Amino acid sequence: MYFRLQSANLQIRESAILNTSIFPTFTKTKQMSSQIIPIGADHAGFQLKETIIKHLTAKGKHLEDFGCHSEESIDYPDYAHPVANKVEANNGMFGILICGSGNGINMTANKHQGIRSALCWKKEIAELARQHNDANILVLPARFLTEAEALEIVDVFFSTDFEGGRHQKRIDKIGCH
Repeated sequence: MYFRLQSANLQIRESAILNTSIFPTFTKTKQMSSQIIPIGADHAGFQLKETIIKHLTAKGKHLEDFGCHSEESIDYPDYAHPVANKVEANNGMFGILICGSGNGINMTANKHQGIRSALCWKKEIAELARQHNDANILVLPARFLTEAEALEIVDVFFSTDFEGGRHQKRIDKIGCH
C-alpha cells in the first residue's frame, strides 16, 4: 500500500510512515495491478468463476484459484473460508467469491473479523460497496447475472477506491470486540 499526496504524484511507502495522522493531506490508494486476487466459487458459480479468471488475466491481473474446479455439487463454506483467510491475512488485498444466490458464500465470508464482503448484483452496488464500505471481497450471484453484467461489476469493483472520511468511522464500528 502507498500513500499519495493529493496535490502531487509523490508516493511514500506506508512502512516509511510511522504516524500517518501527522500527514493529513495523504490518502491511501491501493496498488491492485500487481496484487494476487484470490477467487473461489461453489458449483453454481464455477462457470462464471472461469469466465472472470479469463477476463482478469487478459487485463494483466494475477489470480489464485481456490476452487471449486467443476460443476459437481460441493459446500460453499469450503471455498469461502480459504479466500476470506487469504484476504484477511493480506491487508489491502481484494477477493472474489461466487455462488448461486451469493447469500451463503457472502454470509460465510463475513464471519471473518477482517472481511467486508459485499453481495453485488448491479455495478452501482459494487461501486458503493467500495466507496462507502471499503468492501474487500466481491460476491456475485451467478444464477442472477449475465456474464456481461458480472464482468462489468468486477471491473467497477476493482477500479473504485474507498472514499474514507465520514465512512471510515462507520467501518471502524463494524467489527465485534
